[in-house]
Order: sequence, then C-alpha cells, then structure tokens
Amino acid sequence: MTVTTADTLDRGESAGSTAAARAAAPCERGATVWLTGLPSAGKTTLAFALAERLRAEGHKVEVLDGDEIREFLSKGLGFTREDRHTNVTRIGFVAEKLASNGVKVLAPVIAPYADSRTAVRERHAANGTDFLEIHVATPVELCAERDVKGLYAKQAAGEISGLTGVDDPYEAPQNPELRLQTQGRAVAESAAELHAFLTTRGLA
Repeated sequence: MTVTTADTLDRGESAGSTAAARAAAPCERGATVWLTGLPSAGKTTLAFALAERLRAEGHKVEVLDGDEIREFLSKGLGFTREDRHTNVTRIGFVAEKLASNGVKVLAPVIAPYADSRTAVRERHAANGTDFLEIHVATPVELCAERDVKGLYAKQAAGEISGLTGVDDPYEAPQNPELRLQTQGRAVAESAAELHAFLTTRGLA
C-alpha cells in the first residue's frame, strides 16, 4: 500500500511531532489502532491475534476491549447516541494517553458514529499521536451468522432493540486508513494484512 504525504496530512497528523516519532524504532512508537465494524465482525478476535504477534516482536501492547470498558469505565451508560459518544470518547482519551507513552493500543470498538471517531482522531492529532482507523468490513449477513453474543438472534426475536447495523445506525468509515475484508479469510490472514500495513507506517 502506498501512502502519500497528502494521505498523511488528510489523516490529521502533526508534522512537527511525526518527525521525532518516525525516528524511533517501531517497538518504541506508540499508536492507537481503532478497529471499527459491526457486532460479531471479528474486531476483538483480530485485535488479540495482532497483539500476540506484536508482543512477540517486543512491542508494548494494550487491547481496550469495548465490553470491558463498558463494564469498568463506562458502567451506567446506556446505548443512546449521546451515551455511545461518551463511551467512545472516553476510550479515545485512555488510548491517546497510552499511545503517547509508547504503547500500541488496539481498540476493537464498534464506535458506530463518524463524529465520535472524528473526535477521537482529533484528540490524537492535537497531541501528535498516531491514530489509525481500521474498518473491519464484515457484511452484516456474516455477522448475523457468526452471532458471537447471540445479539442478532435476540433482535430477531424481539428481545432487544437498538442493535448496531440492524435497527440502529452504523456509519461506516468513508476514508479509513485500512479497510479489511474478512469474509472467507482466516483470522491469521487478516492479522497478517494488518501487521503488514503497520509495517508500512513504521509501527511494526
């Protein structure tokens, strides 16, 4: 994948801070890798597979799992648009703090609204911290087939409502740093593609 200077500037990177960051060894460079996608798209599985590979190479890695954040950091929040935005920006705050201290932060978080993801990107840009938006582009039909948490079945049975991508909006990224097509691919293959992409960015 070829990344031009214009692409980099479009992503909101700070020219002053990136010069110093680029000089650091890949293992020393922090960044937030945000994996957005529908429920059961494979975000968390992919994040942990990539984390294992990065740690084996000597990187400091943290996975900010959306479910764990909901339980411990955002407990009490619901699933209104406002609460979802608050949850995402909280995760973004923590991610930026870690990434600015040399940690590779993998955030497998749905983050269904574009403005929420933009807010997180802007926080990173303001602090000169790398932020990469990865769209795990698994079709909703396949997500429903996987249905890891049984959410699609519950929605179909009328037991729950507000399921992202079904009866609640999901605003897919228009210009993510990388769009991963996972259909028909093993997790290891998708993780390898993402790892290769990080390598092109000097992060792996």
